[in-house]
Amino acid sequence: MNINFELYKVFYQVAKEKSITKGANKLMISQPAVTQSIKTLEDELGGKLFIRTPKGVILTHEGEELFNYINEGMNYFINGTNKFTSLKNLEEGILNIGSTTTISSYLLMPYLKKFHQKYPNVEIIITNDVTENLIKNLINGSLDIIITAIPNEVNNSITYKQITTLHDIFVGTKEYNKKINDPLELLQKNLLLPKYPSITRINFNEYLKNNNLTCEPKMEVVSHNLLINLAENSFGIALVPKEYLSDKLNKTLFEIKTPFKISPRKIGYAISKTSIPTFTASKFIDILNQ
Repeated sequence: MNINFELYKVFYQVAKEKSITKGANKLMISQPAVTQSIKTLEDELGGKLFIRTPKGVILTHEGEELFNYINEGMNYFINGTNKFTSLKNLEEGILNIGSTTTISSYLLMPYLKKFHQKYPNVEIIITNDVTENLIKNLINGSLDIIITAIPNEVNNSITYKQITTLHDIFVGTKEYNKKINDPLELLQKNLLLPKYPSITRINFNEYLKNNNLTCEPKMEVVSHNLLINLAENSFGIALVPKEYLSDKLNKTLFEIKTPFKISPRKIGYAISKTSIPTFTASKFIDILNQ
């Protein structure tokens, strides 16, 4: 059944105003056009909707029943429009972000803080997982946006945008810094590494492979926080991004200079090419781009 919603819109307005003239004024169309629309709707339905009176029009019994349904429908339209406007203005809504635990701890918070201060009524849901799973959830629509390392070979279903760069360095206490005569031998015996598949570890493994080097770490841990704490307590030399050390560098921990440099890593956000960003995601992207 093809429904002409314009006819029902005219019917609704005339029924509310109890007048064809007032209904026409509200709709900003001519009175003859309103009269014709009512007649067309009555012909389609096969019955009278209004009874004319000296004071205007009143609904027939059948017209009253129809109006009750149309009125309920109009309320849904109005509420839906109000809801859409509220979401558009970020007076409410949900932002689904994905990132690794480390990126959430060290890089994501300043952006989240700024977003929350600007849009306090938006619910923020953060999913921490390995990058592979985050990408799957982004593509299937479970996540609006992910913050991740930008790979050399990008997924064709994803758009990446860089927001910062990480520089992996070796750090240890003064005790290790004094033994720097042979940094390569020192690293072989005392290296503390993040556990695979940490982004830092993947990048380091790639570096070793490209330079035909091998490494037997003294210890492997999942948490970068634990890695830094172990280094501070002289368990060995840790490989960590310089940007994660904040006020610890040159105080409790010192960079162990080596003859080789590990390539910097690009960190950015990723969104799916197959879906349009939500209002909340678009505003968060604006903050990331700043």
